[in-house]
Amino acid sequence: MSGKMQQLVHLLVWLFLLEARAFEIPINGYSEFAEYDDLVELAPDKLPFVQENRRHQRSLSEDSGEEMDSVDPVTLYSYKVQSTITSRMATTTIQSKLVNHSPLPQNVVFDVQIPKGAFISNFTMTVNGMTFTSSIKEKTVGRALYSQARAKGKTAGWVRSRTLDMENFNTEVNIPPGAKVQFELHYQEVKWRKLGSYEHKIHLQPGKLAKHLEVNVWIIEPQGMRFLHVPDTFEGHFQGVPVISKGQQKAHVSFKPTVAQQRKCPNCTETAVDGELVVVYDVNREEKAGELEVFNGYFVHFFAPENLDPIPKNILFVIDVSGSMWGIKMKQTVEAMKTILDDLRTEDQFSVVDFNHNVRSWRNDLVSATKTQIADAKRYIEKIQPSGGTNINEALLRAIFILNEASNMGLLNPDSVSLIILVSDGDPTVGELKLSKIQKNVKQNIQDNISLFSLGIGFDVDYDFLKRLSNENRGIAQRIYGNRDTSSQLKKFYNQVSTPLLRNVQFNYPQASVTDVTQNSFHNYFGGSEIVVAGKFDPSKLSEVQSVITATSANTELVLETLSQMDDLEEFLSKDKHADPEFTKKLWAYLTVNQLLTERSLAPTAASKRKITKAILQMSLDHHIVTPLTAMVIENDAGDERMLADSPPQDHSCCSGALYYGTKVASGPIPSWANPSPTPATAMLAVGAKPLESTPPPHVIRVENDPHFIIYLPKSKKNICFNIDSEPGKILSLVSDPESGLSVNGQLIGAKKTENGKLSTYFGKLGFYFQKEDMKIEISTEAITLSSGSSTSRLSWSDTARLGNERILISVKKEKSVTLTVNKELVFSVLLHRVWKKHPVNVDFLGIYAPPTDKFSPSVHGLLGQFMHEPDIHIFNERPGKEPGKPEASMEVKGHKLTVTRGMQKDYRTNIVFGTDVPCWFVHNSGKGFIDGHYKDYFVPQLYGFLKRP
Repeated sequence: MSGKMQQLVHLLVWLFLLEARAFEIPINGYSEFAEYDDLVELAPDKLPFVQENRRHQRSLSEDSGEEMDSVDPVTLYSYKVQSTITSRMATTTIQSKLVNHSPLPQNVVFDVQIPKGAFISNFTMTVNGMTFTSSIKEKTVGRALYSQARAKGKTAGWVRSRTLDMENFNTEVNIPPGAKVQFELHYQEVKWRKLGSYEHKIHLQPGKLAKHLEVNVWIIEPQGMRFLHVPDTFEGHFQGVPVISKGQQKAHVSFKPTVAQQRKCPNCTETAVDGELVVVYDVNREEKAGELEVFNGYFVHFFAPENLDPIPKNILFVIDVSGSMWGIKMKQTVEAMKTILDDLRTEDQFSVVDFNHNVRSWRNDLVSATKTQIADAKRYIEKIQPSGGTNINEALLRAIFILNEASNMGLLNPDSVSLIILVSDGDPTVGELKLSKIQKNVKQNIQDNISLFSLGIGFDVDYDFLKRLSNENRGIAQRIYGNRDTSSQLKKFYNQVSTPLLRNVQFNYPQASVTDVTQNSFHNYFGGSEIVVAGKFDPSKLSEVQSVITATSANTELVLETLSQMDDLEEFLSKDKHADPEFTKKLWAYLTVNQLLTERSLAPTAASKRKITKAILQMSLDHHIVTPLTAMVIENDAGDERMLADSPPQDHSCCSGALYYGTKVASGPIPSWANPSPTPATAMLAVGAKPLESTPPPHVIRVENDPHFIIYLPKSKKNICFNIDSEPGKILSLVSDPESGLSVNGQLIGAKKTENGKLSTYFGKLGFYFQKEDMKIEISTEAITLSSGSSTSRLSWSDTARLGNERILISVKKEKSVTLTVNKELVFSVLLHRVWKKHPVNVDFLGIYAPPTDKFSPSVHGLLGQFMHEPDIHIFNERPGKEPGKPEASMEVKGHKLTVTRGMQKDYRTNIVFGTDVPCWFVHNSGKGFIDGHYKDYFVPQLYGFLKRP
């Protein structure tokens, strides 16, 4: 037999053995999963197993750039959520079960959003028969345990979500062929009453069709329910699916869409379950305006008087009009202020202070909220042109002076309340810059009858500073996300805090029977909200557990006694299997930890801070909840595989000073995901060629080559795609914003040789230039280089590191990605795609993801930058295309009428090998008609240059 014939025989034998192994995957052994035949019902036209070298063959079109996996390698068997709410204390469990029916190992991600402020209490995971359970440890202890036994191919962590009120818990596992994995997460939260109701949100994002999808919300309220409804948050797709059963004191909401109902369209393989299931309700309230529930060694006291007349208000609006407020943020702020001014009552008094590096006043004293004065204030606000720096200290002192002077001169109604509402998007840059000094100045000058509320807008704001400022002065702070509808957020916040009914609300309990009292209340009671007090009690003195509530501004004294029969509550709860018998204990622990965290941020000395820290830590361990001071250790029974998940850090103020380069993080003690970089939860603008597998043939997946742009349009909720065909060495402008001083450019590299007469090109180098900081960041397939002035720092892709300054943070994940976070919220992600080194054609390359945002100036441009301001598009006349399964349509945009083709592209952030399918309308001819001008107009001469527009 010749040598060539022997090689051929060996190859055939190898392929036969490979195929045989693919069919020897066990599918039994997990009683909680259905048989495999049930699982493939989601894709009846696709075979569960095929030969490995054909299994992921893609069908490609040069015109449309479409690519499609022949079969989904991982099946979601079930996705279940259960929430039980007992007297406003909610406990939620999210459970997900998946099966890998591929002959290849697969990365499986469990990524859920939970409400900010919720405490995770438990997490378990079963992977191919191995169970991982969680325990709560002090952070340093948890990290030490992790370093002793690291998990193999498994990660866990918290990631800051870009949504207004959510954060992410993320776990990633690599599972072998045929394996099953089950995730289960538990978290707790208190339902706060806002604007007259309680709102329970469950974020549902299973990611794919689920054989069994079920959500149950059980509500048990001893006070009785006044109303309950489930608003339509899925644009009518699931009309009639939620089933509501409501009694006097109990309710059940069930959401169980079938597989057919889950589909986005009758023939779609994508799930429409991507959003929030919301339940809104309120409880009955007696004339005494409160309820005192005593049970299991703890008491909970709810206080929410209604039907009281609003108190007259004296309001100083303090508005930041510095240069960073230019554009959409200022426009939305003006619109919100106009609406807020219309809501003022004639007995209210107000004025407006606006500031940049200087401070101005619309009026130097308070004026009545007459129609004439309101109209004049609106005209004043409309004429504001943002520019200059940020002098927060002088602006606040001016507002305090106006209110103090009016009070000292007897110009304020004695029954009125005085409020300062600060709206800012930046740290101080002019005047007093030391944050502690600003806090001290405000504290020394503000009178006890004035409350300070802070609204932090956008990217530069030091939110922790604003929280301390407000907490010290009888107010609250809230972050307003500048990349969302700022106007509606401002109005919602104002509606929440602008109707105080009672001042100086005080609760008095007999000290002989009640201990460890903690309460969530402020200087003022706000209409439509609720004050909650909890504590321990001595059962032998039950008859003494009563409260005396005083409210000075309304000259009201209320006496609320405990429930007449404690046994009645116990009997009531015992009859319902969904009622939580420990709700009083959990609610007390939740309130106490939150109160201690607030006290810790305001601690005047290091000694008092250490004492409070110790108390928080002990509470976290005793009640099994993850706080900013603890970590969750997730380990198998043997203890030789561990994962670590730290809770998200509290909003912190970054130290001032020059650029610092940080220390490289070794691959041992702390994993790269223990302190993850923020990752937007919404769709992003994306550009980058398709990835190739990093293993030699036959595992190499053949894909098309040129940089492929996916533009997400938030208003239209559509993805528009196009390719750019160019030459190696050319530099393309991606984002060019001279006003903000930011440019992002990408340099093309070519493949090793041509194929079919065409040379493939990729992004081989990306340049980020921050002009104001004189900082340049070059990311290539070989290294990451950071230059600032005369200083240079270089990292290789084999490093895991975090470095940066107070404005720009760079996070490198070994051999995977670089994340650039600007001003704490604007995020650029760069993915590294490695190919087989001996591949005859392909080379390593980069992909880049950038968020659509209003962070940039109105003049921002570039291939990506121009879409930061969304163009109006109209897609119509959808019709069959030239190829089956690829429909065409007409699109009107920027005065052009284009023919576009429906296709699928890939987002590789969660799976760098296979990616996630992204449906889009493809624009032909290098985006002609969709992008401004011709693609050659976007060539720039150097990596850090700005685009010169004609």
